[in-house]
Amino acid sequence: GPLSERRLMDVRLGELPAWLATCNFSPQGLLAGAQKAWNSYYDKYINVKRGGPAGISMLLAGYCLLSYGWNYQHIKCHRWRKYH
Repeated sequence: GPLSERRLMDVRLGELPAWLATCNFSPQGLLAGAQKAWNSYYDKYINVKRGGPAGISMLLAGYCLLSYGWNYQHIKCHRWRKYH
């Protein structure tokens, strides 16, 4: 296809300057590119057809690791204290 309709990953290294010259760098063009990138990300990772418990479990595991990291110094100080 035409060079202007190709995606970045489909452009060869020698064609890169010509491909960049065909891009729209106006504020409206940059906004449209950002919206296209967000829609692509959303369709690939968030709006999946066969969702399951994996997304929720990854979210909970990330929360547990993050909270442990935040409280590590507090946990470390009280680890060897005797409670008697």
